Amino acid sequence: MNSQVTASGNTRIRLLQAAEALFIERGFESMSLRQITQLADANLAAVNYHFGSKELLVQELLSKRLDRLNQERLQLLAACEQQANGSALDASAVLSVLFVPALRLSRDPAGGPAFMRLLGRVYSDPSPFIRNHLQDHYRPIFGRFFEAFSRALPELPRNELGMRLHFSLKSLSGLLAGEDMDDLIASLSMGETISDAVVLARLISLVSPMLTSPFGSPEQIQIIEQVMGHADAAARATDAEQAANDQAASHKPFGVLTMLNESNEGA
Repeated sequence: MNSQVTASGNTRIRLLQAAEALFIERGFESMSLRQITQLADANLAAVNYHFGSKELLVQELLSKRLDRLNQERLQLLAACEQQANGSALDASAVLSVLFVPALRLSRDPAGGPAFMRLLGRVYSDPSPFIRNHLQDHYRPIFGRFFEAFSRALPELPRNELGMRLHFSLKSLSGLLAGEDMDDLIASLSMGETISDAVVLARLISLVSPMLTSPFGSPEQIQIIEQVMGHADAAARATDAEQAANDQAASHKPFGVLTMLNESNEGA
């Protein structure tokens, strides 16, 4: 983690870099000002002087990292919609608009290699502070993309679309937060040399079914009910097997304690 914080003489920059590294690794609630200042080789007075608090420090970090990204997303969405000449974009195209600027920035010094992990952490972090910050500062952007998804998937009721987007993007964010981008690309490439377009196509293909697959179809429900019908019997069989193992262990002539005693006597 220390390698992510440069030896810059600018204390403000070091504090932002340290906060980002710790936020990616631990999340907002699990990082402290003491950890931030230690990693930045600074003191608490420096945080108070430059930012005022941990919350204001993280707010500035998020603004510096997300504002440019979201502006690029809006510009790209407008360009794609203009090209579509009034037709609704495909859901995969809207997902691409979300991911292409992020991947581009992760390859650019302005974003850096940790950029995708930062995004994953931002969108998956459970802290009320992070959730409220996103809602307060990026609500119009969320609304703009929700409408694009709504046009792409008109058959979905809006409440169902919101639920599907919540789970699909949150699961993807958790993946991005926990995995280095190079490792993720290596997994998606499966030993091939592939372009960024293929990387994103494969990633989006994993997310798209969460938006488009049947939602609790009768066939799915029937299959699950069949599995549930075997659950009680499986639990009873497990209990019986565990009881038999416990009984067998209690009747062994040489338990761990016996073996330890014999070892001590032999010594």
